Amino acid sequence: MDWVSDNDEKDSENFSWDTDENDKESPANSPEKALEAGPSQPSLYSHFIGMGFHRDMVEKAIKENGEGNVETILETLLTYSAIGSNTLSEHEDVLECEDAPERNPVGCSVTSDEDFFYDDLLDSDDSLDEDFKEGLPKKDQKLLTLVDMGFSPEEAAAAIDRCGVDSSVLELADSIHAAQMAEEPDGTGWGYSRPRFEAAEGSSYCSARKKRRLMEEKRRLKRSCLSQRRGDYVKRSSMDFEDAPMVIPKPMIGFGLPYEKCITRRTLPEAAIGPPYFYYENVALAPKGVWDTISRFLYDIEPEFVDSKHFCAAARKRAYIHNLPLENRFPLLPIPAKTIQEVLPVTKRWWPKWDHRTQLNCLQTCIASAKLTDRIRMALENSSDPPTPRVQEYVLAECRKWNLVWVGHHKLAPLEPDEVEMLLGFPNNHTRGGGISRTDRYKSLGNSFQVDTVAYHLSVLKRMFPNGINLLSLFSGIGGAEVAIQKLGINLNLVVSVEKSKINRNIVRSWWEETRQKGDLIDLDDVQQLNGDRLESLIKRYGGFDLVIGGSPCNNLAGSNRHTRDGLEGQHSSLFYDYFRILDLVKCIMGQSS
Repeated sequence: MDWVSDNDEKDSENFSWDTDENDKESPANSPEKALEAGPSQPSLYSHFIGMGFHRDMVEKAIKENGEGNVETILETLLTYSAIGSNTLSEHEDVLECEDAPERNPVGCSVTSDEDFFYDDLLDSDDSLDEDFKEGLPKKDQKLLTLVDMGFSPEEAAAAIDRCGVDSSVLELADSIHAAQMAEEPDGTGWGYSRPRFEAAEGSSYCSARKKRRLMEEKRRLKRSCLSQRRGDYVKRSSMDFEDAPMVIPKPMIGFGLPYEKCITRRTLPEAAIGPPYFYYENVALAPKGVWDTISRFLYDIEPEFVDSKHFCAAARKRAYIHNLPLENRFPLLPIPAKTIQEVLPVTKRWWPKWDHRTQLNCLQTCIASAKLTDRIRMALENSSDPPTPRVQEYVLAECRKWNLVWVGHHKLAPLEPDEVEMLLGFPNNHTRGGGISRTDRYKSLGNSFQVDTVAYHLSVLKRMFPNGINLLSLFSGIGGAEVAIQKLGINLNLVVSVEKSKINRNIVRSWWEETRQKGDLIDLDDVQQLNGDRLESLIKRYGGFDLVIGGSPCNNLAGSNRHTRDGLEGQHSSLFYDYFRILDLVKCIMGQSS
């Protein structure tokens, strides 16, 4: 996500507290009028548009039959719809790369009609429908705008009902994001009812766009075929296309938590057995099929899905694939506090009884603007004490979305960088100073490991490597893995740190010097330039790597990214394949030298 400035909320002053009843009284908002054309269009044309048929289809049917026989026109439209459905069925080999692997050799499966319906909405062409939108009621115009932004029709309709039809699109989008976060299955979510949004077969949603979608799917399928650079790895990957798509467990506790009964044994494929050991991390709530693909490349190892709320006071839903043993894990001591008011005791005085949050949501790369917190303050001051349920709902949604905490009477504020550092398990001032701005601190911290969670998984290394380890750290960020290993009391004999950001490299270098590490730190800036010759030279010089760790960028995987959520084919997240490439090279080179 990009940094949020005050300018980003220029439309937010128009926020309206309209009730649901106001929408219900307007005839333009009734279901019968939801897709009705504007007054400039003929009544017969509007009649069939309102029934859900696409405007091009209606125009063609009227031209063929004339305007005298409504039943004949309707029959023609239904025939067009049937032909459209048959045409779609003839293309059942079209594959959706975000679904579970079934028959496609790169792990894609056939989409259902429902998938086409929602995907058509997400991938619609704005330029084709601007004239159509102009003729719709305000509520429907905003609904279609939100759908074009990538939200589902159900989410868009619910946001308009919550915030009012006069709310800005920005406010409606914020409301949807807040509802998504509140509804995550962590036991603390704020539930919203979701109205059912339906469109008839042959409507503007389900007819013409299907054809465009078919062409887009073919183009996407070509893009999804891995490039020549990865072709060899695809052939060697074990792919069982009969398996069901990977399901994220609830609760997300991985193979177990500290001081609880845990899974201590698992069977790893022979090719995955270390050394070297490896550890890969990324966001758990990725698009469909992503973790199936990652698992297949990483030797078919089952991901360990863990929410860091079990290790600290903030949620951080992540998945980890590794070949580390599961026996004899132990947590870092002292155990961190797991509630907001234990971690931030100064907030307790001002915390209202109607705010039942005990933990924070995922820590992001950006924070709420001053305009937003001021708008919340004014809403509370203009409401009763306690606030009305509507105001409470609005405030709590923003609090969950932006991780706001109470710092005074009617005063909410985002977390400070030092507080985020503490929640993520980093040392005090780890990202402070040295020319690093507040914006850069938030961005670097938001993309980092949660140290206590990672340390619990890596704790098995302490007995295995009493004399220290050689670490290859890919996508190092601000050194979450290095900090975790150092906190476990494991000597870092060698760290080869590969990180694109100069700011992050400086943070790791400063930490290395401040903690007086005695090993060697080699920092590189691009994983794509780390080739076999360089790896072979490092392995010969230092005797190999004991652990290869990393988490490739999540830019194209995270749910907050609505515009470039392209999965592993995205510009940034495709760097996962470099993680696998480098790991495979290390295993091959070390295997040849052993």
